[in-house]
Amino acid sequence: MASRKPYFGKCRKLVLSLDIGTTFSGVSYSILDPGEIPRINGVRRFPGQEGTASDSKIPSVVYYDKEGGVRACGAQATLSHVLLEAEDEKWIKVEWFKLHLQSHNELAAFSDEEMKYNFMTPVPPGKTIIDIYADFVSYLYRCTRSYIVETHAGGDVLWKSVEGNIDFVFSHPDGWGGWQQTKMRHAAVQAGLIPDSLEGHARVQFVTEGEASIHYCIASGLAIDSIKDDKTVMIVDAGGGTVDINTYQIANDDTLSMEEIARPECIFHGSTIVSFRARDFLKLKLSKSTFGNDEDIEEMFKQFDKSAKPTFSSPGDSVFIKFGSMRDRDLKAGIRNGQLALSGDEVASFFEPSISAIKQAIKRQLDEAEKPVSTVFLVGGFAASPYLFSQLNEYCVTLCVAFSRPDNHTHKAVAEGAISYYLDHFVSARIARFTYGTDCVTDYDAANPEHARRSNNVHSNASGRRVVGPCFSTILERGTKISEEAEFEKPFIQESLYSYKLDTIEADILRYKGSMKNPRWTDSEPDMFSKLCTVTADTSSVPKMPVLGKTGIYYKQKYRVVLSFGLTELKAQLSWIENGEERRGPATIVYDDELAIQ
Repeated sequence: MASRKPYFGKCRKLVLSLDIGTTFSGVSYSILDPGEIPRINGVRRFPGQEGTASDSKIPSVVYYDKEGGVRACGAQATLSHVLLEAEDEKWIKVEWFKLHLQSHNELAAFSDEEMKYNFMTPVPPGKTIIDIYADFVSYLYRCTRSYIVETHAGGDVLWKSVEGNIDFVFSHPDGWGGWQQTKMRHAAVQAGLIPDSLEGHARVQFVTEGEASIHYCIASGLAIDSIKDDKTVMIVDAGGGTVDINTYQIANDDTLSMEEIARPECIFHGSTIVSFRARDFLKLKLSKSTFGNDEDIEEMFKQFDKSAKPTFSSPGDSVFIKFGSMRDRDLKAGIRNGQLALSGDEVASFFEPSISAIKQAIKRQLDEAEKPVSTVFLVGGFAASPYLFSQLNEYCVTLCVAFSRPDNHTHKAVAEGAISYYLDHFVSARIARFTYGTDCVTDYDAANPEHARRSNNVHSNASGRRVVGPCFSTILERGTKISEEAEFEKPFIQESLYSYKLDTIEADILRYKGSMKNPRWTDSEPDMFSKLCTVTADTSSVPKMPVLGKTGIYYKQKYRVVLSFGLTELKAQLSWIENGEERRGPATIVYDDELAIQ
């Protein structure tokens, strides 16, 4: 187990990690006392779990009444009397709400348009996805407060000593970025966790689920043998909605510092997707049966998700899904005594697209990694599947790579790993998944075929020079290794005929997702470019000296676009020279997310 340094803060602090998964969620925390070595704890009991074995996870479920009030969450939403009341009062059940924050690229993994959206629980009328997140986050926070107060000696006094000094870590899939992080931070504000201020926003950090998982494996000692002696390790975090794949090598034996050696991947093939395929199969299989109605199909779906899917291990084994009474029979459909019989091959077909996609992602990581990978670790809730484990294990054997599923409650890997990320920062360098830059223009050269092709875009700027666009200027290239301290910057000039128009400078930060190594024009692959954010700078105090151009007097402002990607959040800002010294605009990011998520 990795050693941890004492907390050197001046006063007691609490850090909470909130792992909101597609199907299940959990919370971990650490109480930081000055001079003491922090310990990571998990919330092991939630309302609705009384009288049962402790559990660190609860279903990601919220029930709303017809007026939009929250009536039940988590484990409480599964209690028999709650389900009866929900049916009688016509409450609205919201589950899998995390999928509403998936990116369009992740949804595009499905060729069937209906398949992309038929599994998403509709957002209730009058609610937004931020409202749902805020309600669920608020519930997790209240549960955590009760748990700490009840389980720690002097719990009331302890809570009062930290409630004004709490930091939060939200985990999310590797494929998410600033757009989703902004939504989650807004939910934290709405839930009352933090104030809506720069200081409040700074109390929320984000970590990818893959990076949280490697922190968990190191902090708990699971990966120590695999990463020592300059070896490398791959983490496959198989969750409910997504599967995150990350590959690391140890950079410093003394500090257990890790570096990414391949671009992380996030694929939309978690365990929930397996269940959705099963439901679609059942609808088709029973379309001519009296048991093909919505109510029976939904019950079969629930039983498959609860019992059959987690225990399925081989295509050679038949699976029986109990959904009705002993009198329910339809032999042609394979139903007898209230049970539907499915062949092992049929069940395996629900898994196959996800398993195939995970294998391909593992192979891509192996091919891209700078050094041979010694061990692949399978963690996450989906990792408990015997069939998934056996298929991936066989595949890794053919690749001559060791494969392991740590037997240590890896369903809590992300929540506890997020706290380790906050405390330990084992990962010192990451790989840029995409190319980042900004749009601009360049001097027009009629002899250049690329310029001539865009002659309709030629215009004269304030200095009288003929320029053409739309150009893309790369600031950070895909595949670049980035340390937490590293900054990437590039100089630019903005011109105007009027000096006051240069009192404020703006620059759009663009992301390129295509395969070209050096993209030059944003119109060549328009679908591959997306605007991430707009950064601004107040340059009103900079003297604007007149410059004589080809057509007369104009003014110009020099500036640099600065990007830092070392932490799991993108930060961007502008810098300029004022009175001989460098000045910088705020590192706050205005995300281009005016398209509201409903």
